[in-house]
Amino acid sequence: MTGRELPPSSPFAGDDGTADPAVAAALDALRDGSGTVAALVDALAGTRVLVPVLAELEVEDVIVHGGHEHTVDKEASAGIVALQAPDGRTALPVFTSVATMAAWRADARPVPSDVARAALSAVTEGWEVLVVDPGGPTTALVPRPAVWALAQQERWRPAVTGDGVDPQVRDAIVAAVAPVPCVVTVDAVPGTRAEVAVVVGLVGGLDRAGLDAVLAQVNAALAGVELVATRVDSLELRPRAAG
Repeated sequence: MTGRELPPSSPFAGDDGTADPAVAAALDALRDGSGTVAALVDALAGTRVLVPVLAELEVEDVIVHGGHEHTVDKEASAGIVALQAPDGRTALPVFTSVATMAAWRADARPVPSDVARAALSAVTEGWEVLVVDPGGPTTALVPRPAVWALAQQERWRPAVTGDGVDPQVRDAIVAAVAPVPCVVTVDAVPGTRAEVAVVVGLVGGLDRAGLDAVLAQVNAALAGVELVATRVDSLELRPRAAG
């Protein structure tokens, strides 16, 4: 479907408002289960996206993610809409075409931007994630490290792939946590509540206060690792007694 042409004054004056073919294909692959978010991020690099501007903001909207609807709050910065995701982080919505934006909100005005500039704007505002085409037909969340990579015009290297946690990321986690007192073993595996789970084997006999103290030291050790901060979207801790 061909959208209306963007204003001639736009630096994207030759753009007819349709989706980039590679981005559209990556979203289709996500929908049928054959694609990945990493492939979508690769396709987005160097392309134009549309950022919505609304004259009046409503109280809430809905993001569809993973087949489930989530009610989210809206807020505005200089007329640009931000979505509050279910995990509490703020997301900048971007659209691949005029048609997908119109399906979300017919009164939204499309402002074209290269994706690097949109990602940099999100980072500058402190908005950690992007949501692509929140009105469908396929909606995707671009995680924080990928947003940073797009903003810096670098290729995103996911911390978790089909083969598990990237060895470089795993080694950095192990090196940071292993010296913590009372830690016997450390591993990093794909998470269930977060992107990466840090599995920590602890000495036996710790009471609640002792356990809390050790986990606080583990969290502090992880927070000090730049590679973890830049490569890992979210972490969960799985303490257990060392066997």
